Amino acid sequence: MALPVRRLIGILKFAGRGIVAAAALAALAYAFLPKGPRDPMEYEGSAGTAKAGIRGSEFAVVAGTPWAAEAGYRILEAGGNAADAAVATLLALNVTHGEAASFPGIAPLMYFDAATGTAESYIGAGVAPRAATIDAFRKAGFETVPELDIRAQLVPASPDVIVALLSKHGTMNFGELAAPAIRLAREGFPAHRAMVENLDFSLVERVGFSVLMPYNAEVFIRGEWWRPVHPNERMVFPDLADTLEALAAAERAALDSGAAREEALAAVRAYFYEGPIAEAIVALHEKKGGFITREDLAAYRGGWENPVRAEWNGFELHANGAWSQGVMESLILRTLEGIDLAALGHNTPEYIHVVTQAIELAMADRDAYIGDLAFVDVPLEILLSDDYAAGRREAMTPRAFPELPEPGDAGSPSNRAREKHGGKGAAVAERSRADALSRFATALVSRSDFSVGQDTSQLAVLDRAGNLVVMTPSDFPQTPMVPGTGLNLGNRMTQFRLDPEHVGALEPGKRPRVTPHALILTRNGEFFMGLSTPGGDMQAQALAQVLLNVIVFGMDLDEAIAAPRFYSVSAPSSFAPHESYPARLRLESSLHAAAAAGLRALGYETVGDPDWHKDYGAVGAIMSDGSGGFIAAADPREETSALGR
Repeated sequence: MALPVRRLIGILKFAGRGIVAAAALAALAYAFLPKGPRDPMEYEGSAGTAKAGIRGSEFAVVAGTPWAAEAGYRILEAGGNAADAAVATLLALNVTHGEAASFPGIAPLMYFDAATGTAESYIGAGVAPRAATIDAFRKAGFETVPELDIRAQLVPASPDVIVALLSKHGTMNFGELAAPAIRLAREGFPAHRAMVENLDFSLVERVGFSVLMPYNAEVFIRGEWWRPVHPNERMVFPDLADTLEALAAAERAALDSGAAREEALAAVRAYFYEGPIAEAIVALHEKKGGFITREDLAAYRGGWENPVRAEWNGFELHANGAWSQGVMESLILRTLEGIDLAALGHNTPEYIHVVTQAIELAMADRDAYIGDLAFVDVPLEILLSDDYAAGRREAMTPRAFPELPEPGDAGSPSNRAREKHGGKGAAVAERSRADALSRFATALVSRSDFSVGQDTSQLAVLDRAGNLVVMTPSDFPQTPMVPGTGLNLGNRMTQFRLDPEHVGALEPGKRPRVTPHALILTRNGEFFMGLSTPGGDMQAQALAQVLLNVIVFGMDLDEAIAAPRFYSVSAPSSFAPHESYPARLRLESSLHAAAAAGLRALGYETVGDPDWHKDYGAVGAIMSDGSGGFIAAADPREETSALGR
């Protein structure tokens, strides 16, 4: 029987007063909750300040945080080599920049062997689980791989990279190299500017973070949704410390039983991919409707490979393979070869236009042809040929491309068909859940309509013998972390496309064409420079600009890194949902003030950002000084730090 109208109105008024009272009480409680820094530590950050290059003759480390650089430096001091120091640096980064470069995430690696004068690449990106198919995502209501969903997790790569590097080139044990990271995770370190900016969630976002991913919130904001992360507050990660200690204990147990060093390193790997950590990962995926299975983890392998190699201006460029965008610098610089860039003037509108055209032509080729070589026939020989570079120069125009240009003619890109897995075990999410996650993802990771954020770090290590390691570790905690472990598996599958005709189409066992990559330059078989940077689609643009600053304009390395940059956002983003902004250029403010009017006259839409803005990369580099020594330099845009002697 229907309630009388008067009674219904009374009930609604009472309920309304109750809601208002509850909201008032919540607001009052929130007002009294502590919001200041948690256990502040003394620290004077280096982001946003000029950084002088370090000159030396023995060894050097450049890394995304000063604590990571120091960890590697101490290993070199103690007699370790570049591989040893790189692992110590990486693990310390996984702690002190772990919100941008997680321990089990991706870790593209380049290695230069001074004795042989050769460079090699290690495949540092994981694969899609066998149950991950386009159909599985389509049935769940997704047009692109969702950013905050457990199904966006690749099979982890970094532990495999660490063991492979130490097995082939290292001299020390995992436990020795993990000790600095374990200490930092337990004792803590001050939150630096890059970390604070990466974790700069609004109150609504912190509440949503805590509801959707409570363990992530426990790890990074201690479950305190009411309190933001403040500069210099003590950051501790005890669960990650426990995990690293458990891996070290597996190695120690193997050594104590008489195992050789390589066998003990294999025990570290087995503990992760087949032992207790694998069990925890699989349990999470079974609970949350994810894709990763025990078989996916046990079968995972990276592998050493020949790098992408090209000649430019008397140098040889060596970069990670076609599972990354390592080809980009070669495509950009070879297109520019023969153009008198110096005559255009550094960072003039005309210079920026020409370099931007080379960048956009390279991006068109990247998005048309570059993909996992196990699945895609990539015409690298054609793309890196003199004739192809000449053809791309001819495709340049006097004014901005109104849209991303067409790729060059390198033949028809081919996705070799693979057996399609049916996605058994993948939970089919309701459309409403997908929409809710997508809305929250947009609020959480999109600071503006074209911001990429930072979810990557970097390191470069040069040892006494002249061996060099360059790495670009990555992955941000935007998907559920593994409870009790401190492990963040990232959401790198968002770099796949859910278009079966696209060269980057998702397929089981395939690697997405990831943005992180490492780069080494040699000249006549001798080391010249190693460099890398965070920055998503800006990575190759930043590194190319630094190389041009050094080699064309003769800048000192630190000057070349600190110089203002420009950033084309014309190509579809490598990350879902793959937005693009044709003919738009972002410029750091001093450059925008000087060049924006001229660029607009050339047909560009320009956007100014503050100088030394985090979206423009944070380059770390080590360069030969030509007389047996080196110069190491770090970017002022983040906490990137250089040490050497």
